[in-house]
Amino acid sequence: MKRTYWPTNKWKEADPATLEIDRKKLSILDTTIKNDYSNISGIVIVKNGYIAYEKYYDGYTCDDTIHVASVTKSILSALIGIVIDKGFIKSVEQRVLDFFPEYKTNEKEKYEITIKDLLTMTATYSYEIEPFQELCCSPDWTKYALDLLNGKSETKEFKYSTAGAHILSTIITRSTGKSAREFANEYLFKPIGMREMPAYEMTASDYEKFFFGKHVTGWVKDPDNNSAGGWGLTLTPRDMTRFGFLYLNKGLWENKQIIPQKYIEESLVINHNHYGYLWWLFDENNTFMHCALGDGGNVICCIPQKDMVIAITSRLIMNPNDRLTLINKYILPAITG
Repeated sequence: MKRTYWPTNKWKEADPATLEIDRKKLSILDTTIKNDYSNISGIVIVKNGYIAYEKYYDGYTCDDTIHVASVTKSILSALIGIVIDKGFIKSVEQRVLDFFPEYKTNEKEKYEITIKDLLTMTATYSYEIEPFQELCCSPDWTKYALDLLNGKSETKEFKYSTAGAHILSTIITRSTGKSAREFANEYLFKPIGMREMPAYEMTASDYEKFFFGKHVTGWVKDPDNNSAGGWGLTLTPRDMTRFGFLYLNKGLWENKQIIPQKYIEESLVINHNHYGYLWWLFDENNTFMHCALGDGGNVICCIPQKDMVIAITSRLIMNPNDRLTLINKYILPAITG
């Protein structure tokens, strides 16, 4: 499918007829969000390269960033693809401990773990419930994360891990000499018109503000200046749709290949875990979606078949209503083409 390139300097809506959207059906979305999804702070729908719907809540505007939690992981995946393309990493098959020569262990299985195992979350770990708070309170997040690793899953069994994502972030730092945040600003955010992110050095007193407060900006870093790998990034809904649109276009932005097309295609191969390279994969009712999902209901949902990206930012609450239900029940039925 030929796609319209993002209109970099055009935020106006296109002619409704060209967007293939039933406005009457979409009109109930605002009421539904206010009644059933009250922690949503912003939603942007991009169809055929133009903003088709945009709405903000709870005092937020298009210029306000919010912590998008594990959506950060999908950004990190893109960065790994760019780092490989630039030759800093050999391939996704390179072993993780190649980047940590100082790390010594008698557990031989750890030496077999690859970058791909961390991207697909098929490495094994020594915990049942991930010790997230302990990791973030450690003076050395990366060593703590490496200590949690057991080996690789020969059966490709899925185990969700923020610790593994942080190891990937440290690999970016060690291979490029730049933190994931610095690398993203230069090679991902700036080239596609996303705002560049400052560092956010979070102290114990900042924890509640960052997770539950309003209008936070930046990307959290650990004590060694590595960007938090599986969380800690703040984004606006518009910037999220830019990132999603980049994936719809196989990594191409205004005739410049930002992320290798082959890497993106490898990232999104449907499998029994429904998880690619730090992207969730869904194939429902003959409609394929790849989604970046974060706690509280933060979402980038890319639907190639519909040439559409949906970005939702949300304040963190416990047990939010499912965003995919919102998309499937109230947004997709309004799409006519």
